[in-house]
Amino acid sequence: MPEQALYLKWRPLRFNEVVGQEHITRTLRNSLKTGRIRHAYLFSGPRGTGKTTSARLLAKAVNCLHPDPDVRPCNECAHCVAVNEGRFLDLIEIDAASHTGVDDVRELRDRIAFAPGEGRYKVYIIDEVHRFSGNAFDALLKTLEEPPEHAIFVLATTEIDRVPATIKSRCLPFEFRRLSLKEVTERLVLITEQEGIRAERAALELIAREGTGSVRDSISLLDQVVADPQEVITLELTERILGTASTRAVRDLVAALLDHDAPSGLQVIHAAIDAGSDPRQFGQQVVEHLRAILLAQTAGSDLLESSQEDRNLYQQQAKAIRRGELLKAIRTFNDAVNAYSGGWQPQLSLELALIESLQEPETVMVQQVMAASVPMMAETDQPPTVPTTPGTPPIIPPKTVGEKWAEVQRYIHQHQPQSTLPALMAHAFIIGVDGNQLTMGVSNRVHLEKLNHPTAINWIQNGLKRTCGVSLVVKFSQAERREISDMQYATPSPDVMNDPVIQAALELGGEIREDNE
Repeated sequence: MPEQALYLKWRPLRFNEVVGQEHITRTLRNSLKTGRIRHAYLFSGPRGTGKTTSARLLAKAVNCLHPDPDVRPCNECAHCVAVNEGRFLDLIEIDAASHTGVDDVRELRDRIAFAPGEGRYKVYIIDEVHRFSGNAFDALLKTLEEPPEHAIFVLATTEIDRVPATIKSRCLPFEFRRLSLKEVTERLVLITEQEGIRAERAALELIAREGTGSVRDSISLLDQVVADPQEVITLELTERILGTASTRAVRDLVAALLDHDAPSGLQVIHAAIDAGSDPRQFGQQVVEHLRAILLAQTAGSDLLESSQEDRNLYQQQAKAIRRGELLKAIRTFNDAVNAYSGGWQPQLSLELALIESLQEPETVMVQQVMAASVPMMAETDQPPTVPTTPGTPPIIPPKTVGEKWAEVQRYIHQHQPQSTLPALMAHAFIIGVDGNQLTMGVSNRVHLEKLNHPTAINWIQNGLKRTCGVSLVVKFSQAERREISDMQYATPSPDVMNDPVIQAALELGGEIREDNE
């Protein structure tokens, strides 16, 4: 006879053996003491958290023959033994995934009228009840509205949102929660000690983490790792069997991410995949590590389920990365994990996630492009940055600035021939001078945004200092073109400025003026 799987062997036989669901087991035990047994229960929650196990415990407890309700289920009476051995006729388990039709529910409704054959109650456990069709739910609703006194229904589901509200309203709901890493690890420690298996706690923590809060899945993974009961289960052995990347590989990749070192990060990814790590699991481990950094950065290390050494690492890394960069990396790697579907380049999704995480935002890239088209100032040039008090007499007549504006354009063009700034300046016109502040008008919003770029302002202020001999604070505002006095000192169009004849005249000291006559 084949050996029984660990998750079946260690299935709880009493309510106090159910891990992490004390809020549910306490309520069920109290209802057994007071005799307040409901005819329909709805157990919802993630898979592997004890829904079906608790349903069986309830079925065993309501039919237990022990006189003391506190002891039920006793696991000693004939009914408890029959349930444990899977031969109790009054416990009927139905898989809704394979009985989705209305005919299946009608057959159930016809059979429910018969009295129990052995126990006090007939208990119907319907697993994954959300898989029922609409007509099947309608047929079940009729049974739940008028159930016989000897029948108890326990509906279990992992997708509570797919259960109709009419069904929910006729059941007593219990929500099972996902277990913490510590709770699952302690359960695995107990199992290994009782089974005589030697295992490192770090290995059991990795198994619990891969089980994602499911006790059943975690115990199944433990069963997978235990190839030889005499062999010590080490962290390295567990990583190799489960296909997870080593902790060092995850830390090295995160370190490369923090250092903005894409080449090193790509090398880590390739080395991990070549060593046999599963890309999806590797990505999940990276997301978990980044999430731990986010928690340490936001709420401190109290929320982290890890060793003190790991907590110190998370806190240290939390100080080395900005919040926006961290959030972007988490989203990018999480999307890569969710979208992973294998393929002939299994590491491609991780490579793209790394590079996209290190890619600078569009706003920064736009600023860099603007900086390329509007060159930086020389370090020796120090234009003013603080305007004088409003209402102060102008330090230079606006007319003079208008006369010198083309010379400023020529100055910038001579120093940076590839710059687009002189052409942009052609769209500006003088509004006025207040103290040392020069206000220029621009009618086009796009041109306004480019001219108000700090680098552009610095170049213009520096050019005015060189040509006018005064330090001006330049400010551009959106406005319509208007005349200053007799003469409108508007700048020429880009076509005029790019004309070789005009450029040659400007280099010889000529000026451009617009005649309004």
